[in-house]
Amino acid sequence: MSLRYESAEILADHPYARPNLFGDRRLHGGYDAAGVYRSPRTLVRWPAIEAWKAAFLARGGELIDASTRILKTPHYPNLPQMKLLLAAGVSLPLWNTLTTTGIIEGRGKVLTSIIAPDFQSLVEGDIAGTATAHLNKGLFVAHGLDEGGDGTETVGAHDAMWYVARDLVLGAGAHAIPEIPERAGRPGADGREMPLIPPGHEMLIKQMMGVLLIEIRAERGFAFNVALMRDPEAFADRRADADRAAVIIDQIRQDEASHVAYLQLFVSELRAFRFKTATGLIEGKTFIDPVWARVVAWNADEVPKVQRQATRALVESCLAAHPDGAGLLTGFDALGDR
Repeated sequence: MSLRYESAEILADHPYARPNLFGDRRLHGGYDAAGVYRSPRTLVRWPAIEAWKAAFLARGGELIDASTRILKTPHYPNLPQMKLLLAAGVSLPLWNTLTTTGIIEGRGKVLTSIIAPDFQSLVEGDIAGTATAHLNKGLFVAHGLDEGGDGTETVGAHDAMWYVARDLVLGAGAHAIPEIPERAGRPGADGREMPLIPPGHEMLIKQMMGVLLIEIRAERGFAFNVALMRDPEAFADRRADADRAAVIIDQIRQDEASHVAYLQLFVSELRAFRFKTATGLIEGKTFIDPVWARVVAWNADEVPKVQRQATRALVESCLAAHPDGAGLLTGFDALGDR
């Protein structure tokens, strides 16, 4: 299997037998002749990622853990709590979650404009056959297009897909579009944490570590939302639409797997590279691992804490206006994870 690709190859689509349609809305990706959904721009991208990974492991490389195991805090609200809210007619928390996810996905289009600095000049040996060498050869562009689309309204990307799924289960215009408050960044992230490499390289590495953690947290959100949409007790009056919403979210989940895979490989490759520094050759893991640990800790502990506080305040506000608000809040808390 080749380890070197051009952008046109990384961005190539499967030869779809039919488009991905939900009503009159066309979403990205499509179906092959066997009726299997194929993610956009993965005809070569997925095999390329697998080839780079196989070569990396054959050289003795070790992949960082990019699974949801690194996240400690459970999803909030959990499935029984959300079902209780929906049964009581309280849909704003779910509406806000689905809408906010779509907005954040849309912002991911910025990846199409990011240009990674040259890592080859910093590293001993040839890195041409690695994921790192292909960041500017289609990986960033494909990721950004998956998230925010190509700027046209013709084909919906992940942002539009979340809105379609939301409207299927809650109805278009059920609530106002929520404002997304700015959240404080990780303490120390703006300073130099990898002084052995140039600032531009450090900035890109930390930015992509953050994106990878967003993708990992999103995986838990996919699991929660698919389970909710497919729960026979939820959306009883919209069962067919809820099942269609689950299909859309599963498609997003499939698309995002390639994002996690290449970013996991990028950070893992950095750990294994031997960097040229003023003090000699240094293994990347000596300065990558401490920063990765801090990024994981922040996203596993502090980010969920802030999100939980905001969600809790919203739930309390919604239930305060409900005729049985006090009883519902007691029941809500009783269903919480211990």
